[in-house]
Amino acid sequence: MNPLQKNNVTVLGPENGRPVLLAHGYGCDQNMWRWIAPGLAAHHRVVLFDHVGSGHSDLTAWRPDRYSSLQAYAEDVLGICRELNLRDAVLVGHSVSAMIAVLAAVTDPQRFAQLVLLTPSPRYIDDAGYRGGFGSEDIETMLNAVDQDYLGWSRAITPVIMGNPDRPELSHELLDSFCRTDPRIARAFARVTFLSDTRAELDRVSTPTLVLRCTEDPIAPPEAVAFVHERIRGSHLVTLPATGHCPHVSAPEATLEAITAFINGQLMSSAPISD
Repeated sequence: MNPLQKNNVTVLGPENGRPVLLAHGYGCDQNMWRWIAPGLAAHHRVVLFDHVGSGHSDLTAWRPDRYSSLQAYAEDVLGICRELNLRDAVLVGHSVSAMIAVLAAVTDPQRFAQLVLLTPSPRYIDDAGYRGGFGSEDIETMLNAVDQDYLGWSRAITPVIMGNPDRPELSHELLDSFCRTDPRIARAFARVTFLSDTRAELDRVSTPTLVLRCTEDPIAPPEAVAFVHERIRGSHLVTLPATGHCPHVSAPEATLEAITAFINGQLMSSAPISD
């Protein structure tokens, strides 16, 4: 199956511009990037897509055996890169797609010149010496709620994910995105997402990386984001003046500024890990 059709790929900006791929998070689709994509497309070849099961992707491409791990989604990203013949690309991943980006870069590092990991978490469940923000019982309770009533759970969780209670329109937008996701696939992807553990892959990343976090994030606690930064050698950690888990929606100007500065080698407010 053609990956451009399977993942509903949209390309913006100059054809000879440096490619920037934007990978959306759980329950989202490419529309969630609309606040920063035009700014990037002014100078870059911006590639937007929907993970299989999200947005306007080809739902017939989804198989439970194939999409039982984040690696399958990383392979889809690489398939898009191959189809468009992308090299030296910037891969921006939000939330679970930050870890999908890590897997893609580890699998084929020659494709990517830079990674941007937006509110990442390599494991959502707490572990010995590691804080993911959730206990195993919390995650199981959540997954049961997703299984029993995906749309009801979506209405309850989207205000929590988005934060910014003084701007309810933002959580309404996220809810609309959740509702565009096929519920059957969303249930399976929830298990893949919230039970995943990609901590061991972080040490293998050799691509220059920017890690972006918010001042308050209900999904990716500061300890989990710091863990990503500490394990990816040479990475830069920047705290955005934003709250919630989706700063590209709640604070698009600051998010775009940080990404652009990193792409252009002008990032100043960072904390790199030394060799």
